[in-house]
Amino acid sequence: MEPLKTSTDTLFILLGAILVLAMHAGFAFLELGTVRKKNQVNALVKILADFAVSTIAYFFIGYAIAYGTSFFGSAASLAQKSGYELVRFFFLLTFAAAIPAIVSGGIAERAKFNPQLAATFVLVGFVYPFFEGIAWNGHFGIQGWLKATFGADFHDFAGSVVVHAVGGWIGLVAVLLLGARRGRYTKDGGISAHPPSSIPFLALGAWVLTVGWFGFNVMSAQSIDRISGLVALNSLMAMAGGTLAALVVGRNDPGFAYNGPLAGLVAVCAGSDVMHPIGALATGLIAGALFVLLFTRTQNRWKIDDVLGVWPLHGVCGAWGGIAAGIFGESWAGGVGGVAFMPQLLGTLGGIAVAVAGGFAVYGTLKALLGIRLDAEDEFNGADLTVHKISATPEREASW
Repeated sequence: MEPLKTSTDTLFILLGAILVLAMHAGFAFLELGTVRKKNQVNALVKILADFAVSTIAYFFIGYAIAYGTSFFGSAASLAQKSGYELVRFFFLLTFAAAIPAIVSGGIAERAKFNPQLAATFVLVGFVYPFFEGIAWNGHFGIQGWLKATFGADFHDFAGSVVVHAVGGWIGLVAVLLLGARRGRYTKDGGISAHPPSSIPFLALGAWVLTVGWFGFNVMSAQSIDRISGLVALNSLMAMAGGTLAALVVGRNDPGFAYNGPLAGLVAVCAGSDVMHPIGALATGLIAGALFVLLFTRTQNRWKIDDVLGVWPLHGVCGAWGGIAAGIFGESWAGGVGGVAFMPQLLGTLGGIAVAVAGGFAVYGTLKALLGIRLDAEDEFNGADLTVHKISATPEREASW
């Protein structure tokens, strides 16, 4: 039986929600610094609008699908609910809203605005909570079957797979259905460089994400009595490992260097509560190298125009994190134990399957019905949001 939640627990998880909410500013500035200058305003507005739509979708649909709790009673009945339960919704919403924030980086600079908001609503309202309910609320008996068969259930403490791998693989599907930015790849196989518009903004986004991640991971305990210094230390070690690996493998490229800590933190989410710090360091080192190698390969060899590298960063490093928890979390590797390799592998593959199927269903349908890509003129002008056209009128420019 779950212990009663106290006002201290409520404050604890509220602080976590605020830290993860701040991470969305990190997503925005990371994208802002990576895209070309003409798309900077668009990147900022898109992340904000996606969060607002995510809030509505998760409040009315997604949270009930994942946890069976809705907020359709009277205001008086809501006031009688524990503050903890209401703030827990806020905390988990910030996780759910990371899905469109992740996808946004991959499809930047050529996706239509309104269809993307529609995709956000369906992803956060239906696709993400479907797998969230399986992994974190025992839906369909899958966790019970894994435990009965392999001696452990699928363990994802803070969302390497539930959030990051799911978001990254949905992002890959969206990128493939959109196609590359015009002029990115030439007919003779050449590549047109689209360098980051602002390394300082990119770095700011990475720092905001990194700081917020300690709320993302540590506060995933969801109550003060379960708080773990091991989670904080493991997050720190994975961050350092990811940074150093990306710096070395990326040959001191600043774009790789600032994505390195994010790769390590993505990967350590799942097993941050069960790994030894050396195992967390190894997880981060491998994640940092994976990001650089696969980002380079997707862009240069496979001609997949994933602008921020959301598939290698979140999709691949998130999947690696799910599997790594079943390696470095085991007692023979110095971990706490209570995890096993096969449940981690099967749970990770299950998350990828849901993401790919859901991504194709959502973006494939929108592509057929509404179109998801800008026309050539709008893409050339950097108008991937209606708001960009509105705000750039001479009258408004004069008032700025």
